[in-house]
Amino acid sequence: MRVLKKVVSVMTASAMAMSLLAGCGGAKASSDTFKIGSIGPATGGGAAYGLAVKNAIQLAVDEINEAGGISGKQVEYKFEDDELNAEKSVNAYNTLKDWGMQFLIGSVTSACSIAVSDKTKQDNMFQLTPSGSAEDCTKYENVFRVCFSDPNQGLKSADYIADNNLGTKIGVIYDSSDVYSSGIYQKFAEEAAVKGLEIVSAEAFNADNKTDFSVQIQKAKDGGADLIFLPIYYTEASLILQQAARDGYAPKFFGCDGLDGLTAVENFDASLAEGVMLLTPFAADATDDLTVKFVTSYKEKFGETPNQFAADAYDAVYAIKASIEKEGITPDMKVSDICDKMKTAMTEIEVAGLTGTITWDASGEPNKEPKGVIIENGAYKSME
Repeated sequence: MRVLKKVVSVMTASAMAMSLLAGCGGAKASSDTFKIGSIGPATGGGAAYGLAVKNAIQLAVDEINEAGGISGKQVEYKFEDDELNAEKSVNAYNTLKDWGMQFLIGSVTSACSIAVSDKTKQDNMFQLTPSGSAEDCTKYENVFRVCFSDPNQGLKSADYIADNNLGTKIGVIYDSSDVYSSGIYQKFAEEAAVKGLEIVSAEAFNADNKTDFSVQIQKAKDGGADLIFLPIYYTEASLILQQAARDGYAPKFFGCDGLDGLTAVENFDASLAEGVMLLTPFAADATDDLTVKFVTSYKEKFGETPNQFAADAYDAVYAIKASIEKEGITPDMKVSDICDKMKTAMTEIEVAGLTGTITWDASGEPNKEPKGVIIENGAYKSME
């Protein structure tokens, strides 16, 4: 009897272990709900981006569920904080995978999104980054993006500055250690030459030296720059604005989506951002019905004005919804089968979103038009 009990005990333990392992590899899909996961920085230096994405996805999911779901099925949503760290982003992906995620919106930033894409490629899981703009973010066929790629941001920024006569002598301050910043700068410099813009200074900093910008500012000043292009993130931009003001230097400043969040930097005098321009596909003060509804709902729910990252994420959810409906995807399908259908659907849908009317090509790149905004009285105002 003791031997029999021991055998039964071992078999029971083995069965439990197998059950746990099966759960870790992804439990059987539910037939009742679609599961959307998202990854981004909810804490740390990029929190303004990650929280905007987290909140906007929640808003879109709530709207969809209240309207009856997708093809009659409800949507579950779970967000994981990666703290702007690629290794933690991969850990977050594994957590969401164990939860049963079927679609990934993320990661929010480029390096994290690239790291996670190696995993989604292996699993053939559909990945849609709202704001990962480095070229390599979409190097795999299962990954699409909502935002412009870095080269496209650089090209369109040079075009916008030249076409609107915003400046002729251009200074550039960029982060040579960051793929986002250096990627935008490279394409900007190429297009600036085509457009007749003179780059009088192009000064880099890196991750180990990003608090003192006196040399970069002085080089731009000595070169007579009437506009400084900042293809960088808002934290460093706030320091540059402070130090330029301290030196009595007041050129125009122009940036890309990385500057979104500038006015909310802790202990930053937001008046120094007055007149700063950036290229973005979203302006919160737009008067179209969709934007007004989104901004009003977002403010009511989260107590602040949404930024471009929020708009990109909101559009991402509705792109997933449109693709599911286009291909007749059901929640009980395998993740890999869902992904195969999503890859086809994304190239066939058109989303009339907050960031414009968007279509996608097979390379994962969106097609839409950018907008220029300027900061006035602490708020974004369209320059169109």
